[in-house]
Amino acid sequence: MNVFIRSISNISKGAVGAFQTFPAAIACALAFAIVTIIRIQMDWPQQEACNFLFNCLHWAFALGAIFSLAVITAAQSRCNRSKAFLIANLLGFVAAAATFLALYLFGGTDPALSEYRYTMLSDLAVSRVGVAIPVSLIAFIILAAYPKDQSDFARSFFMTLKAFFIALIYGLVIMGGTSGVAGAIQALLYQGMSYKVYMYIGTFAGFLAFTIFAGYFPDFRKGQVDKHREAAQKQPRFVEILLEYILIPIVLALTAVLLLWAMKTIMSGMRVSFVQLSGIATAYTTGGILLHVMVTHYETGLAKFFRRIYPIAALVILAFEAWALITQLQKTGLKMDSYSFIIIWIIALASAVLLLIWQSKAHVAIAIMTCVMATISVLPLVGYQALPVTAQVNRLETLLISQNMLKGNQIIPAAAVPEVTVRESITDAVNYLAYAEDAKIPAWFDKDLSNSETFKARFGFEQTWPKPESPYQNGPMGTTLSLPPEAVNISDYQWAFDMQTLAENNKDRGASITVNGDRGTYRINWTVDMRVGIPTLKIELDDHVILEQDMSAYIDKISAAFPPGKVGPSQATLKDMSLQLKTTEVTTLLVFRNIDISVDPYADTIHYYLNLSALYLKENP
Repeated sequence: MNVFIRSISNISKGAVGAFQTFPAAIACALAFAIVTIIRIQMDWPQQEACNFLFNCLHWAFALGAIFSLAVITAAQSRCNRSKAFLIANLLGFVAAAATFLALYLFGGTDPALSEYRYTMLSDLAVSRVGVAIPVSLIAFIILAAYPKDQSDFARSFFMTLKAFFIALIYGLVIMGGTSGVAGAIQALLYQGMSYKVYMYIGTFAGFLAFTIFAGYFPDFRKGQVDKHREAAQKQPRFVEILLEYILIPIVLALTAVLLLWAMKTIMSGMRVSFVQLSGIATAYTTGGILLHVMVTHYETGLAKFFRRIYPIAALVILAFEAWALITQLQKTGLKMDSYSFIIIWIIALASAVLLLIWQSKAHVAIAIMTCVMATISVLPLVGYQALPVTAQVNRLETLLISQNMLKGNQIIPAAAVPEVTVRESITDAVNYLAYAEDAKIPAWFDKDLSNSETFKARFGFEQTWPKPESPYQNGPMGTTLSLPPEAVNISDYQWAFDMQTLAENNKDRGASITVNGDRGTYRINWTVDMRVGIPTLKIELDDHVILEQDMSAYIDKISAAFPPGKVGPSQATLKDMSLQLKTTEVTTLLVFRNIDISVDPYADTIHYYLNLSALYLKENP
């Protein structure tokens, strides 16, 4: 119990000491919390108009907090002078202010060119700040690994990771406990308590968690030897067991799988989806490098074997991943997924070489290189947003010129329908450019070309989509149909029912409505089996059922006409989206607004969604 109390006391003292050690970082975190509280207090109609301002402030203060950790650590560990400490804190505030001004003045989108009523932060602006935050954190880890006789990158990295999880646990406990007290007050004493109280609690707990995180670190001042540093950097026994006896065997098993895949590729060619390969490669690269850092000081045979074999195996695997990348570039050109893969591949290749040559001494170089590549990915001209767009513009322009479809900066419809591969490539490039945000596209390109009708009118042929490599490549398959804008002839019917509005108002018991006719009172019931989504229409005349039919036969007809595995958009007609049912007493016409069929081959499930727009009814003579 004394050890537990002492640990709690040390954590509390560290959190309080963080205000003195990292004042700029804590001030930015406090400002972040205050902005959050203001947003919670304001209702959405009020907050919507200020959303852009609040987002700029949040991102600026988040970067200011992490940047301050790095710059203050640099001043304390290298200078340990009051003037340097003051300048470091001022730099933290300047970074937050500069980030806010840059986002507010240059990071917004034009409401006239977007679907939003107000200015929003662009994805590119968010990405740039999102890169600056981890770069600042990596800089902090590098700076905290000084002096060399007390620490290194591996120990500093684990100390930061350890501080994060300790702060996370304390923050969750604080939030859970105070939320429980608030829940008891709401249930027993004040039932009218606002739900915003829990949001305030979460904000308060998050701020305290950050102070605990910052306060966990030892004294980095030059010339000082803090005994807490050794304890903070030491890995507990359960972590050593987790890394050595669980994670290392897992990564080695994945290495074996990838090496077998490389051998299979040599014999039978590349048959793996690029999306799947990029995900596996990313996990293997990042996981392997981080694990190599974490087990740097392990002296067991398994750890030493992993540190020797990982760089060599990574080089072999990266060679075959390069083959897959080249194949993908030849097929679709440079896109966001292949661009990200290239960045990761370069980092992985350089890391493997450096680890092979310098071993643990390569960690800092790998960290710096990662920061450089992440920064390059958000720069103008060569970043993830600009370079793939340029590549796709060049690809599309080359395709159109080869088919004599681009003359004088104007698209000319094809004189003859191009080959399937050409049509697929044009469709692919057009849709990529049409949905690229803030893309610099040529004057002859119109973003409305993603519309199937506009595409056909401008190019002279319909959009053509490539067949999937396997039925499961893209995960769940499905069919999505919409009611076309055509007039419905209802001159033969007596009554029209807005079933969509009726269903929305009767979600618990389904749609039900009555109408008086010459033969008596008709009751129309529209119910849906929530397990699979198949609806049933039942019509009663004076409490006698005259029609009861589910939509299974109609769904089978739609599935046959529009198979769920079909690639590309499906064009439905009014005839497809309507169903006529007859009995001796009545004739009904069902008109559907939307039909969605979702097939998940992995879970072996099918779900249907039929959105009934209107039902028309007439009494038969």
